This record gives sequence, structure tokens and C-alpha cells, in this order.
Amino acid sequence: MAEHEEGFVLTTVDSIMNSVRRTVGAKAMDMTAPVVNWARKSALWPMTFGLACCAIEMIATGAGRFDIDRFGAGVFRPSPRQSDLIIIAGTVTLKMGPVVRRVYDQMPEPKWAIAMGACASTGGPFDSYSTMQGVDRCIPVDVYIPGCPPRPEALLYGLMRLQDIIMREAPSAYIFESDGSVHRRRSLEGDEEAA
Repeated sequence: MAEHEEGFVLTTVDSIMNSVRRTVGAKAMDMTAPVVNWARKSALWPMTFGLACCAIEMIATGAGRFDIDRFGAGVFRPSPRQSDLIIIAGTVTLKMGPVVRRVYDQMPEPKWAIAMGACASTGGPFDSYSTMQGVDRCIPVDVYIPGCPPRPEALLYGLMRLQDIIMREAPSAYIFESDGSVHRRRSLEGDEEAA
């Protein structure tokens, strides 16, 4: 009998099942990685999280002229539990930072984040006591989109770069533990060669 980190006892069957799940399950997921990643990148569900003027450009991206639906990301969800992409569009204040973190934590894995605009990326022109100098101080950001405000084409370009990142991820990077926690290994295919 082995003991888990939290102190409860694991039986031999639990240990064997965890071992099989980590080895065989991970290999099976890696063999189907292109199909799984294609499905993930083609069905992104962004969450509406507009904080300032960049939100108008994000809304325009969903309109017929720019049509974000072509990239599989047109279903903007009002709830974090239904979305896998958060687009932070606008100025994040220090008071809003914990709220952004709480909403991000409520999203299911796998989840991604885009910082849209100069204010979300670096604080923009607002170097003041109340403005957070980049949303990456409270959540991990995958793609930064520059501009003040960035055009809808820039958001589409950032979305395409996020799709490239998703295609390079290993689906087995999301290890689901028996207690329900998720450990995400943020490594991409080319990272091992560069190191």
C-alpha cells in the first residue's frame, strides 16, 4: 500500500491504474495528437471579457465584415465554464486583477489567454498607481496583440498564432490526477531542441 501526497492510502489497483493511465494513455494521446489538436484549434470558444475601448474592436471582429467564425472562434460565451479562451481586451486595473484571475481559474482545461491591446499587454499609456502594467501579472498569457486599439485584423492574426501554438502542444500535457487536479506542462515540440 502506498500513501498519496494528501495522506490517504492508495491500493495496489489504484497504483497500477495510475501507471497504465500515465504510460499507455499518454502514448495513445500523442499518436492522435494531430487530430486532437486540429479539433481544439478549430473549435475555440472565447469568453467575452471586454474592459475598455479594445472591446469594440473585439466585437467588430465577430461581425460579418471580419467574421471570426471562419476560424472556429465565433461562439462568444458569457460564462467562463463554457469557454476555453479568454481575450482580455482593455485596461486592467489593480482592483480588477483578482477578478480576472478568478474568472481564469473557473475556465476548464485546456485554456488559453490573449492580451489584446497595449493596455492589456503592458498597461499602455496609463503608468499610474491604479493600472496593472500587463495582465500577465495575474494570468499566463499565450498571445500578445499590440495596438491602441488593435484592428480586428490584428485579433484574427493573433488568433491564428494561437492556433499555431495549439497545433504544437502535446495533448498529453494535461495530466488529470485522481483527485481531479490538473497539471499543465507548457512545453511545445520545438522547445526541447532549443534548450
